[in-house]
Amino acid sequence: MKTLEQIRAALPQYPVEVQFPDIDRWRFGNTGVDFVHTFDSHIDGPHVMILALMHGNEVSGAIAVDRLLKQGLHPIKGRVTLGFGNVTAYARFNPQDADASRYIDEDMNRVWTAARLDGDEDSSELRRARELRPVIDTVDFMLDLHSMHEAAPPLIVSGPLDKGMEFAARLGTPQHVVVDKGHPNGVRMRDYAGFGDPASAKNALLVECGQHFSAASERVAQDVAARFLLAAGVVEEADVAALLQPGELPAQRFIGVTEPVVAQGMALEFADDYRGMEVIAKAGTVIANENGRAITTPYDDCTLVMPSLRHIGPGVTVVRLGRSIAR
Repeated sequence: MKTLEQIRAALPQYPVEVQFPDIDRWRFGNTGVDFVHTFDSHIDGPHVMILALMHGNEVSGAIAVDRLLKQGLHPIKGRVTLGFGNVTAYARFNPQDADASRYIDEDMNRVWTAARLDGDEDSSELRRARELRPVIDTVDFMLDLHSMHEAAPPLIVSGPLDKGMEFAARLGTPQHVVVDKGHPNGVRMRDYAGFGDPASAKNALLVECGQHFSAASERVAQDVAARFLLAAGVVEEADVAALLQPGELPAQRFIGVTEPVVAQGMALEFADDYRGMEVIAKAGTVIANENGRAITTPYDDCTLVMPSLRHIGPGVTVVRLGRSIAR
């Protein structure tokens, strides 16, 4: 059986087109939590947060947050918090083994339940999530900036609720909006507490800005961060104009995820070089095989959402299947 290292070696190797910011300058903030800074208008309004580095190798979000911190923010109401998540994994980034610094012990974007955060388990990621939790518990609107293993179009993950889809539509970009319930192996921060409660006014979006190390992802992250702050009503356009990308936004497409494809082990292989957002025309098309098990599309015009084998293992979602839905 192939090892994870052998599987990764056979996958595309993407060049690092961006500069990794030195975020250690932002270690000591004003919130009591390292690498978290708040700008307060002292005028009533929402608490809005942008978080980067939920995963240690997802640098585009870190570039956007670093730039916002450098310019300083003067919100017109409420307060804006900017932070970095898995800073320990980020510090270990090695371009020769770029996938290894996603996390230290476990995926930090699968630990966001009260049971896990209040429990006795220990990991590097749980410790950091517990540090961040007192700040996150006070946030009204959250933008969680991510990037992707493969070169694919950027997308918004809105979650399954109407409020998430409505917030995605207010941003207007990226073009693709993925409407899903999360992953079977843990809860994302996007779905944590009030963010995932239809009765709560709190809201959160997760944006996958593109391939981890591409210059295009850097531009997407800054553009989305600016539009998020504008949509939340906490800054003037002049404050973030330099981050906005020019041009008319294309109409958004909402994709309802119907099911994940979960690996049973290390043997799953895709039938083609899928990168993401491919639309497979016919139901019953084989998209992957695993130990003699053919994995097929369940319906016509099936969209492949973020296919990748870079972190394959038992119980890991390697692609999600979705179809276009109306808002």
